[in-house]
Amino acid sequence: MDTPGEYIVHESEHWIVNHHLTSRLPGYLMLGSRAPVDSLADLPDQALADMGRLMARLQRAMEQALAPKWLYIGRFGHVPGCPLHFHFIPVHDWVEALFWADERYRALQQFGSLEHALSKTDGAELTLFVWREFGESPTPPKVLGRGIPEVIAAVRERL
Repeated sequence: MDTPGEYIVHESEHWIVNHHLTSRLPGYLMLGSRAPVDSLADLPDQALADMGRLMARLQRAMEQALAPKWLYIGRFGHVPGCPLHFHFIPVHDWVEALFWADERYRALQQFGSLEHALSKTDGAELTLFVWREFGESPTPPKVLGRGIPEVIAAVRERL
């Protein structure tokens, strides 16, 4: 996949960091392998070694530049032909407030047991909210704070 240059945050021999192309949440970044593999086991040894260091540097840069309440890092997806990649999702107080204000997401409380929950919500619920509302909705929520170009520049500067 060709990533427009303005979305690229960082490039190395084995990895590319870019802003998620379809998410309107500023700071939703992707760390993708340049190798056309979909398994960690198939990466070259040097790519694996670089991955850990780059993930840590990216987390530090995002925490410094964006100061999110939480930063979720995960590997999702199963799209054939899409190389191995990781999602870095910043969740700010205002994103969580939007989640709680949207009554449709209260349906999630039907699952599991709040009695045994460690918190009222978790990363899975907030990730679902970010994906649906900032990535798929034709009318995404209003973003508070800096926009995507400013956030990309701020993270680039710290990497």
